[in-house]
Amino acid sequence: MSRFLGLLGVTTLLSSLAVFTHAAGASAADCGYLFDDFSYSSAGDSSLTANGWTPRSYAGGPGVPGATWSPSSITFPTEGGQKVMQLTASTDGTGAGTNHAELYSTQKRYLEGTYASRVRFTDTPTAGNDGDHINQTFFTISPLNGDMDPTYSELDISEYLPNGGWGETGPINYQTSWYTYRAEPWFADNMHTEQRSSLNGWHDLVATVADGHIRYYIDGVLVGDHSGKYYPRQTMTINWNLWFIDTAAHTGGRSTYIQQVDWVLFAKNQALTPAEVTARTAGYRSAGATFADTVDTTGGCTPPTTPPTTPPTSPPTTPPSQGDCTSAPDWAFGTAYQGGQTVKHEKSRNGDPGGPPSGEGKHLWKARYWTQGSEPGWTQQWQDLGRC
Repeated sequence: MSRFLGLLGVTTLLSSLAVFTHAAGASAADCGYLFDDFSYSSAGDSSLTANGWTPRSYAGGPGVPGATWSPSSITFPTEGGQKVMQLTASTDGTGAGTNHAELYSTQKRYLEGTYASRVRFTDTPTAGNDGDHINQTFFTISPLNGDMDPTYSELDISEYLPNGGWGETGPINYQTSWYTYRAEPWFADNMHTEQRSSLNGWHDLVATVADGHIRYYIDGVLVGDHSGKYYPRQTMTINWNLWFIDTAAHTGGRSTYIQQVDWVLFAKNQALTPAEVTARTAGYRSAGATFADTVDTTGGCTPPTTPPTTPPTSPPTTPPSQGDCTSAPDWAFGTAYQGGQTVKHEKSRNGDPGGPPSGEGKHLWKARYWTQGSEPGWTQQWQDLGRC
């Protein structure tokens, strides 16, 4: 089967998954999905880029200064009868002799919903001495538009350090939700949770972004619940990378480490349970699909509703078609708002308040609960009361 399913193929596939969507209830409405099990031949496979992935080739951070980021560090071997995406990183203890690896989504289009990936972490190198401060990751991220950018959004769904780093001994695994940071001098504004045990082997990593909370799961177990200003405020890319924090713990010649990824799933505007994630990925595979993407073609989400058992005695109230913006202030991303407060604002086109407007005009918005830095129209913190 082709790695890329056309619209008709996706529709057929989703119909074949009815048994899973029915079990998931309202959360399984087809608001848009991305699924990929990485059945590619190499980093140069044209289907890889056609399906929206970019192997990193540009220099820079994070990690060891002077390190190389090469597409050749991304390969697609077969493990257990399934193709997997493999990241390989190696170091000889010098910047020039260090190689990092990263694969990321070409488009910045992911915000609220469910992010999931089956990832194999490794505690020891495939060659050379052990002990390096290696970081094995799955994360989402937006650009930082200047120091302390209040719209910056990053969710480190897992950063696994089998040998420690950043002053910690390993193994340790982090989930980190970012508000913003400054590179020089370093200042970080984030919230994190951690697990201090080995994660060697395969694990299902899930993060849901909904209702003002980021909830992180490992193998079905809730390990973190972050909220408040750390809730993402703009669309992000999906990424995996494998890199050395530093070379302080390196010994001997060259050491080589790997990280593998079996599949990735994104469910737009839906908070799936880990069990629902497992069911949906199994459904794609049983249908013979290696890739499906309806994130943009569906355009939104209308969860199914259960009709009332007794007809209403009066017609239901319809949402206002126009909001009274006379007394509402303009929304400001640096201002904290309490539940019930109203603002007027024209949402941005791409989820970046500093970017171009949507062209939809200003709307009146009401905060559902405390919020700061979350743009109306892009996050669930705000209820649309109609155009001004």
